[in-house]
Amino acid sequence: MPDVDRERGWLLTLDGAPQSYVDLDDPGHLEFEYARRLGHVLDVAAPEGDPLDVVHLGGGALTLPRYVAHTRPGSRQLVVEFDRGLVELVREHLPFDGAEVLVRDARAWIEDAPGAAADVIVADVFGGSRVPAQLTSLEYARQAARVLRPGGVYAANLADGAPFGFLRSQLANFTAVFPHVALVAEPAVLRGRRFGNAVLLAGHREPDLAALARRCAADAFPARVEDGEALSRLTAGAPPVRDADAVPSPQPPDGAFRIG
Repeated sequence: MPDVDRERGWLLTLDGAPQSYVDLDDPGHLEFEYARRLGHVLDVAAPEGDPLDVVHLGGGALTLPRYVAHTRPGSRQLVVEFDRGLVELVREHLPFDGAEVLVRDARAWIEDAPGAAADVIVADVFGGSRVPAQLTSLEYARQAARVLRPGGVYAANLADGAPFGFLRSQLANFTAVFPHVALVAEPAVLRGRRFGNAVLLAGHREPDLAALARRCAADAFPARVEDGEALSRLTAGAPPVRDADAVPSPQPPDGAFRIG
C-alpha cells in the first residue's frame, strides 16, 4: 500500500496486520517503533559506520537490511525468509540488492550455519502475528549463540502482554545461554497495561546499554532498557523451555496490530 504522506513510502501488510514499512527515498527512515529499536541496537553494535556481518531471520520488506546498507556501507547481509511469495513480491515492487536473500526456514538455516558467522542476528519472524514455536526454545537459543561471534549481539522482536508467560520463557531461554541479556519495551507494555512488542537482546559481551537507552528514550514513543535486577524480577524464576514443550507466541488481542 502506498503512503499518502511520503511520496515513495510503502506499507506491507499480511492478513490485515502491518508487517513492514519502507521509504525508497530514505532507507534511514524506520516508521515502526519496534523497527526503530532494532535500528538502535544495530547503531550501537559497533562504532558508527563500521561494516557488520548481519543475519536477518525474517525478511518482510527488507526494512532493516536497507537501514544497515545505508548506515554501515560495506556490510555483508543475509536474509533468511520462509515465504517465497513474499520474497518475489518485494523483489518486484520494492527492489533492493544490498543483501543476499535465501528462501528457507529460519530454524533449519541456523542449525546448519557455521559457528561464529555473524556479528549480529536480527530475528523478526512471525507466522501471521505469532513467533513460530521452533524459534522459542532453549535449543534454538543455543544455536543462535553458536552462530554469533564472541562480541556479537542477538536481537529479537517479540510480542506479549501481562502476565508475560511467553516473554518470561524467552528471557529464561536466553539467560541460560548468554551472560548478558536485556529487554527494550515501552513502559506501558512492561507495566502490563497493553499487549505490545518487546526487543530481547543477548550477547556474549555486554552491549552499550547506556547508549541504547539514550536512543530509545529520545524516540517519539520512548522505551526503557531493562537488565540486571529489573529483568530478574520480570523473569521471576521462569524455567527455560525445550523444543518438546515450545509453543508460539500468544495470539495478539483483536486490533492490537491492525490498521484501518
